[in-house]
Amino acid sequence: MTHLLHLDSSARRASFSRELGQRLVKGWSGGYTYRDLAKDPVPPIGEAWTEICDRLLAEGITDPARYVDAVRTPEQREAWRIIQPLLDEFLAADVVLFGAPMYNFSIPAALKAWIDQVTFPKMSLRGKAFVVVGARGGSYRPGTPRAPFDHHERYLRDFFAGHYDVEDVTFLNAELTNALVDPKLASLEAARQASYEAARDLADEWAR
Repeated sequence: MTHLLHLDSSARRASFSRELGQRLVKGWSGGYTYRDLAKDPVPPIGEAWTEICDRLLAEGITDPARYVDAVRTPEQREAWRIIQPLLDEFLAADVVLFGAPMYNFSIPAALKAWIDQVTFPKMSLRGKAFVVVGARGGSYRPGTPRAPFDHHERYLRDFFAGHYDVEDVTFLNAELTNALVDPKLASLEAARQASYEAARDLADEWAR
Protein backbone atom coordinates (compact mmCIF):
# COMPACT_ATOMS: atom_id res chain seq x y z
CA MET A 1 0.00 0.00 0.00
CA THR A 2 1.34 3.43 -0.93
CA HIS A 3 2.01 5.52 2.18
CA LEU A 4 1.83 9.30 2.47
CA LEU A 5 3.59 11.41 5.11
CA HIS A 6 1.88 14.79 5.55
CA LEU A 7 3.85 17.57 7.26
CA ASP A 8 2.39 20.97 8.16
CA SER A 9 4.65 23.83 9.24
CA SER A 10 2.52 26.98 9.09
CA ALA A 11 2.35 28.96 12.32
CA ARG A 12 -1.29 29.76 11.49
CA ARG A 13 -4.04 27.32 12.40
CA ALA A 14 -6.08 28.62 9.45
CA SER A 15 -3.63 28.98 6.58
CA PHE A 16 -3.60 28.56 2.82
CA SER A 17 -0.94 25.85 2.98
CA ARG A 18 -2.96 23.86 5.52
CA GLU A 19 -6.15 24.28 3.51
CA LEU A 20 -4.50 23.21 0.26
CA GLY A 21 -2.86 20.25 1.97
CA GLN A 22 -6.19 19.06 3.34
CA ARG A 23 -7.78 19.35 -0.09
CA LEU A 24 -4.95 17.32 -1.54
CA VAL A 25 -5.28 14.41 0.89
CA LYS A 26 -9.08 14.26 1.07
CA GLY A 27 -9.22 11.50 -1.52
CA TRP A 28 -6.13 9.64 -0.34
CA SER A 29 -6.87 5.95 0.16
CA GLY A 30 -3.42 4.61 1.09
CA GLY A 31 -1.51 4.69 4.34
CA TYR A 32 -1.33 8.08 6.01
CA THR A 33 0.82 9.68 8.70
CA TYR A 34 0.37 13.29 9.81
CA ARG A 35 2.75 15.50 11.76
CA ASP A 36 2.16 19.16 12.67
CA LEU A 37 5.63 20.65 13.04
CA ALA A 38 4.30 24.01 14.21
CA LYS A 39 2.13 22.56 16.98
CA ASP A 40 4.66 19.89 17.99
CA PRO A 41 8.05 21.25 16.88
CA VAL A 42 11.15 19.11 16.74
CA PRO A 43 14.26 20.53 18.41
CA PRO A 44 17.17 21.88 16.41
CA ILE A 45 20.09 19.57 15.78
CA GLY A 46 22.96 19.59 18.25
CA GLU A 47 26.55 18.47 18.43
CA ALA A 48 25.57 14.80 18.76
CA TRP A 49 23.92 14.91 15.32
CA THR A 50 27.12 16.31 13.79
CA GLU A 51 29.12 13.52 15.44
CA ILE A 52 26.80 10.88 14.01
CA CYS A 53 27.19 12.42 10.55
CA ASP A 54 30.98 12.45 10.91
CA ARG A 55 31.03 8.75 11.81
CA LEU A 56 28.73 7.85 8.92
CA LEU A 57 31.14 9.60 6.55
CA ALA A 58 34.25 8.11 8.14
CA GLU A 59 32.87 4.56 7.99
CA GLY A 60 31.22 4.92 4.59
CA ILE A 61 27.75 4.09 5.89
CA THR A 62 25.01 5.12 3.45
CA ASP A 63 22.29 2.55 4.20
CA PRO A 64 19.72 4.14 6.54
CA ALA A 65 19.22 0.75 8.20
CA ARG A 66 22.81 1.01 9.43
CA TYR A 67 22.72 4.61 10.65
CA VAL A 68 22.26 3.37 14.19
CA ASP A 69 25.72 1.76 13.99
CA ALA A 70 27.16 5.27 14.18
CA VAL A 71 25.38 6.01 17.45
CA ARG A 72 27.87 5.38 20.26
CA THR A 73 27.85 7.87 23.14
CA PRO A 74 25.06 8.60 25.65
CA GLU A 75 24.60 12.02 24.04
CA GLN A 76 24.30 10.45 20.61
CA ARG A 77 21.79 7.89 21.89
CA GLU A 78 19.71 10.71 23.36
CA ALA A 79 19.81 12.54 20.02
CA TRP A 80 18.87 9.31 18.22
CA ARG A 81 15.84 8.92 20.45
CA ILE A 82 14.48 12.08 18.81
CA ILE A 83 15.73 11.31 15.31
CA GLN A 84 14.61 7.70 14.90
CA PRO A 85 10.80 8.09 14.92
CA LEU A 86 11.04 11.06 12.55
CA LEU A 87 13.40 9.19 10.24
CA ASP A 88 11.29 6.02 10.32
CA GLU A 89 8.20 8.00 9.22
CA PHE A 90 10.18 9.67 6.44
CA LEU A 91 11.71 6.46 5.10
CA ALA A 92 8.39 4.59 5.23
CA ALA A 93 6.64 7.16 3.04
CA ASP A 94 6.29 6.75 -0.71
CA VAL A 95 4.91 10.28 -1.00
CA VAL A 96 5.76 13.22 1.27
CA LEU A 97 3.44 16.23 1.37
CA PHE A 98 5.10 19.37 2.74
CA GLY A 99 2.85 22.19 3.91
CA ALA A 100 5.40 24.99 3.60
CA PRO A 101 4.48 28.67 3.48
CA MET A 102 7.15 31.22 2.63
CA TYR A 103 8.48 33.06 5.68
CA ASN A 104 11.08 35.78 5.15
CA PHE A 105 11.83 34.53 1.62
CA SER A 106 12.44 30.95 2.84
CA ILE A 107 10.75 28.07 4.65
CA PRO A 108 9.48 28.01 8.26
CA ALA A 109 12.07 27.27 10.92
CA ALA A 110 9.90 24.36 12.11
CA LEU A 111 10.27 22.63 8.74
CA LYS A 112 13.99 23.38 8.51
CA ALA A 113 14.49 21.79 11.96
CA TRP A 114 12.71 18.63 10.79
CA ILE A 115 14.76 18.49 7.58
CA ASP A 116 17.98 18.81 9.58
CA GLN A 117 16.99 16.01 11.99
CA VAL A 118 16.20 13.47 9.26
CA THR A 119 19.02 14.28 6.83
CA PHE A 120 22.33 12.43 6.76
CA PRO A 121 25.33 12.29 4.39
CA LYS A 122 24.99 10.75 0.92
CA MET A 123 21.30 10.02 1.50
CA SER A 124 19.55 8.89 -1.68
CA LEU A 125 15.75 8.70 -1.56
CA ARG A 126 15.25 8.19 -5.27
CA GLY A 127 11.82 6.76 -6.00
CA LYS A 128 9.92 8.91 -3.53
CA ALA A 129 7.57 11.66 -4.69
CA PHE A 130 7.41 15.03 -2.94
CA VAL A 131 4.56 17.54 -3.09
CA VAL A 132 4.91 21.04 -1.63
CA VAL A 133 1.88 23.23 -0.93
CA GLY A 134 2.93 26.78 -0.21
CA ALA A 135 1.59 30.28 0.34
CA ARG A 136 3.61 33.37 -0.50
CA GLY A 137 2.72 36.96 0.35
CA GLY A 138 4.01 38.31 -2.97
CA SER A 139 4.72 36.88 -6.39
CA TYR A 140 8.03 35.11 -6.86
CA ARG A 141 7.39 33.34 -10.15
CA PRO A 142 10.18 33.34 -12.75
CA GLY A 143 10.29 36.65 -14.57
CA THR A 144 8.76 38.68 -11.73
CA PRO A 145 10.81 41.42 -10.02
CA ARG A 146 11.00 39.44 -6.78
CA ALA A 147 11.97 36.11 -8.33
CA PRO A 148 15.62 36.50 -7.17
CA PHE A 149 14.37 36.56 -3.56
CA ASP A 150 12.76 33.12 -3.82
CA HIS A 151 14.68 30.99 -1.33
CA HIS A 152 11.53 28.92 -0.74
CA GLU A 153 10.73 26.84 -3.82
CA ARG A 154 14.24 27.18 -5.20
CA TYR A 155 15.83 26.02 -1.94
CA LEU A 156 13.52 23.03 -1.59
CA ARG A 157 13.82 22.00 -5.23
CA ASP A 158 17.63 22.25 -5.13
CA PHE A 159 17.89 20.45 -1.79
CA PHE A 160 15.53 17.62 -2.71
CA ALA A 161 17.40 16.99 -5.97
CA GLY A 162 20.91 17.68 -4.73
CA HIS A 163 20.83 15.82 -1.42
CA TYR A 164 17.92 13.37 -1.55
CA ASP A 165 18.23 12.60 -5.28
CA VAL A 166 14.48 13.24 -5.64
CA GLU A 167 13.44 14.86 -8.92
CA ASP A 168 9.71 14.02 -8.69
CA VAL A 169 8.67 17.23 -6.93
CA THR A 170 5.39 19.11 -7.44
CA PHE A 171 4.82 22.65 -6.14
CA LEU A 172 1.38 24.18 -5.57
CA ASN A 173 1.90 27.79 -4.50
CA ALA A 174 -0.84 30.28 -3.69
CA GLU A 175 0.81 33.66 -4.32
CA LEU A 176 0.04 37.28 -3.40
CA THR A 177 -1.74 36.25 -0.20
CA ASN A 178 -0.76 39.57 1.43
CA ALA A 179 -3.24 41.27 -0.91
CA LEU A 180 -5.84 40.28 1.68
CA VAL A 181 -4.22 42.41 4.40
CA ASP A 182 -1.85 44.94 2.78
CA PRO A 183 -3.65 47.97 1.29
CA LYS A 184 -0.70 48.52 -1.08
CA LEU A 185 -1.44 45.15 -2.69
CA ALA A 186 -5.22 45.54 -2.85
CA SER A 187 -5.10 46.13 -6.61
CA LEU A 188 -3.67 42.61 -7.00
CA GLU A 189 -6.65 40.88 -5.41
CA ALA A 190 -7.82 39.42 -8.71
CA ALA A 191 -4.35 37.99 -9.36
CA ARG A 192 -4.28 36.58 -5.81
CA GLN A 193 -7.63 34.90 -6.31
CA ALA A 194 -6.52 33.45 -9.65
CA SER A 195 -3.33 32.06 -8.10
CA TYR A 196 -5.28 30.52 -5.22
CA GLU A 197 -7.84 28.96 -7.55
CA ALA A 198 -5.10 27.49 -9.74
CA ALA A 199 -3.39 25.94 -6.70
CA ARG A 200 -6.75 24.71 -5.37
CA ASP A 201 -7.65 23.11 -8.70
CA LEU A 202 -4.26 21.37 -8.87
CA ALA A 203 -4.76 20.06 -5.33
CA ASP A 204 -8.21 18.74 -6.22
CA GLU A 205 -6.85 17.14 -9.38
CA TRP A 206 -4.04 15.47 -7.44
CA ALA A 207 -6.57 14.21 -4.86
CA ARG A 208 -8.48 12.36 -7.57
